[in-house]
Amino acid sequence: MMQPPHLDAIRQSYDAVAADYARSVKDPAELDPLSRAVLAAFAELVTSADLGPTADVGCGPGKVTAYLSGLGVSAFGADLSPRMVELARAAHPDLRFDVGSMSALASGDGELGGILAYYSTHHLPPESLPGAFAEFHRTLAPGGHLLLVTRVGEGGHQRLTYGYGGDPAPFDSYRLPADRIAGLLEQAGFVVTGRVVQAPDEGAKRPVASFLAHKPAASDPLQQG
Repeated sequence: MMQPPHLDAIRQSYDAVAADYARSVKDPAELDPLSRAVLAAFAELVTSADLGPTADVGCGPGKVTAYLSGLGVSAFGADLSPRMVELARAAHPDLRFDVGSMSALASGDGELGGILAYYSTHHLPPESLPGAFAEFHRTLAPGGHLLLVTRVGEGGHQRLTYGYGGDPAPFDSYRLPADRIAGLLEQAGFVVTGRVVQAPDEGAKRPVASFLAHKPAASDPLQQG
């Protein structure tokens, strides 16, 4: 099936840099305390709710998927890049990894208890985000939880012509304001329950925002007004 051009470009670029990316990206256990705390909070939410498996969309080489699994989450990964999925399966043979797009998830309606989008949505053009967030909402069970982590900015678009390890590969990144991302999540039907904005790491230019949200159940008091 034909994919939108921006998704095909993401797939090709990450296929090209997959090995260098897998070597260079940090293991989640090496992240700063606040980043680890956000992942731990998400893990506690989805395991306590026990509504179904958790999809790590844009999972790359599977390091965060495996970290969630170590926290007791029934997690699987999905990524556009077949090469990334190949590396994830080799590194974590006990876990499930699928080739797939967050814009057209293979899961059925209400099938998932959690969705993690960890530094994966910033490659989507802003006009594509409502569709992706609608997919998150469709596939989450009522009461299911979402954690979205991304770099934020003032709406800028950056295009790089090289990737991890200096491999030639184009990458488009969009840095939206945190308020706009939260608004798009709410428009998709989510209740945003937490937002953490962290100052940029050394060498980085943009702050990081983490959004915890859930798909309300019919009896959710936050939906009653």
